[in-house]
Amino acid sequence: MKTLSVQFKVNGEEVQAEMPTHITLLQALRELGYTEVKNGCEKGDCGSCTVLLDGLPVNSCLVLAVQATGREVTTVRGIGSLDNLHPLQKNFIEHGAIQCGFCTPGMLLSAKALLDENPSPTRKEIREQISGNLCRCTGYVKIVDAIMETTSEGSKAGKRRPRARKC
Repeated sequence: MKTLSVQFKVNGEEVQAEMPTHITLLQALRELGYTEVKNGCEKGDCGSCTVLLDGLPVNSCLVLAVQATGREVTTVRGIGSLDNLHPLQKNFIEHGAIQCGFCTPGMLLSAKALLDENPSPTRKEIREQISGNLCRCTGYVKIVDAIMETTSEGSKAGKRRPRARKC
């Protein structure tokens, strides 16, 4: 089996490992202990494996680990902690937007990417952004409500960040 040395940042920390060339970013992250990245469908349909790659949401099951070389990967652990919740995390809790929690990391990261780019999205823009993240428990009303609440709390009004490069 052919391997390759892969180096990238996860939540601001340098990671370097020898990995098979065919391993996905999802598999690599989980093997490295980032189990908050969920393994759902492995086909890019559910969004549970969503991470931010250079600030953009990607399905980590569709990205090879070698494609992350030299790039920044953010998991949900990288946006907040139990002691210091990100406003999105706080609002998901307060609005009851979490039930089983399996979709939550991907939902949060998709929402964060949207708010980083557009601090004042419409409900329609929020629904479009999270359309690649499936939830079987909550429906989507509470999730959209939590994201809308965050737009008025923690965003930098009027500042748009340029889009990062895609895979």
